[in-house]
Amino acid sequence: MEAGNGTEETPLALALGRFQLSEEYGFLLPQPLTELPAPYGPWMEIARDLPQLITSRRLRSRVRQMPQLSARHLRGREELHLAHLVLSFITMGCVWQEGEEGALKVLPRNLAVPFWEVSQALGLPPILSHADFVLANWRRKNPNGKPPPNSDRNLDTIISLPGGESLRGFVLVTLLVEKAAVPGIKALVQAVGARLRLEAGALRGALRELAEAIADMSRALRRMHDYVDPTVFYTVIRIFLSGWKDNPAMPDGLIYEGVSEEPMAYSGGSAAQSTVLHAFDELLGIRHSEESTAFLHRMRDYMPPPHRAFVEEIRHAPSLRQHVLSSGDAGLRAAFNQCISALADFRSYHITIVTKYITVAAAKARAELGDRAGPSVGKPPSALEGKGTGGSHLFAFLKSVRDTTREGLISA
Repeated sequence: MEAGNGTEETPLALALGRFQLSEEYGFLLPQPLTELPAPYGPWMEIARDLPQLITSRRLRSRVRQMPQLSARHLRGREELHLAHLVLSFITMGCVWQEGEEGALKVLPRNLAVPFWEVSQALGLPPILSHADFVLANWRRKNPNGKPPPNSDRNLDTIISLPGGESLRGFVLVTLLVEKAAVPGIKALVQAVGARLRLEAGALRGALRELAEAIADMSRALRRMHDYVDPTVFYTVIRIFLSGWKDNPAMPDGLIYEGVSEEPMAYSGGSAAQSTVLHAFDELLGIRHSEESTAFLHRMRDYMPPPHRAFVEEIRHAPSLRQHVLSSGDAGLRAAFNQCISALADFRSYHITIVTKYITVAAAKARAELGDRAGPSVGKPPSALEGKGTGGSHLFAFLKSVRDTTREGLISA
């Protein structure tokens, strides 16, 4: 936001700051750390070499040799987030190193205990989530030089997994979608304020800005085609986003040794864990089906607690939809409907992406496997072929939330 006379800046900054949101980065972690303090060198050494350790099937043995470290020396939110990022990536690599049929059943104590400690400190579950994979997993290749510091060509991931440039592209395109949402988050805050103050002109303006931001998110999402190979995503990357809840490959969950003697079940990373669309849905009064709502609310448990609290704050604000319905203001109704249409269009395009990267890619993988013979041929992952990595019934869920979004349109 450009600096103005200061009358609008301070309230917005305070409103976002309360929930660990940034005016420049939204829900993204601003300036994530890329190195942990010296005592945690063993974690960083493994994390830096993850793709090679996983593909050579040496990760599990390296983890077993890892010293037992306590999380108590970590200081501040940034160190905790980097530790959670590192330990979650190592965990996903360990669990899925041997593929679906060789999934790990017990996470070793020297990984499970510190991962649990860091998770408890952050209020996050002990598994890779959107908050790790995207929000805290970015850095600038060159903070000061060319290309410009904020150019997408200057961005890179901090920690990686197998998948090479497609993995990097998947993370960074998703990050660009989050970045495109930032003006919409600020417009949302302005809309709530304008609704409370009954400032019709300001409310119309805020809603138009929100609709434009959602359209920019769709434009950012389209870049997935430029950076991510569907075959690599489906056959290599996707398994490492899979969790151990509602996953046939791990029906009993995962035992975190030293934490619990009973298996625990957590959902894998999912776009449904992004706080952005939850906040927009609450502002616009979108009401999803009972099943979809239950899943979406469960995904909120995978968000940093301050982000969850932001969504709750929007949910408890006076109803914008009711205000638009009762206002009789045609311009306000048009601006509101513009937001609904942009959100439905975004969800429709998400379905297009999922069709290409999962349904079509899965069919291609099956066909290619059928064309080859021999017991040594590795099978592509299939346990979640019809489900999202978060465990939802993929197309039924995506089409349901798209359709219920469209139903939020207010007719004249």
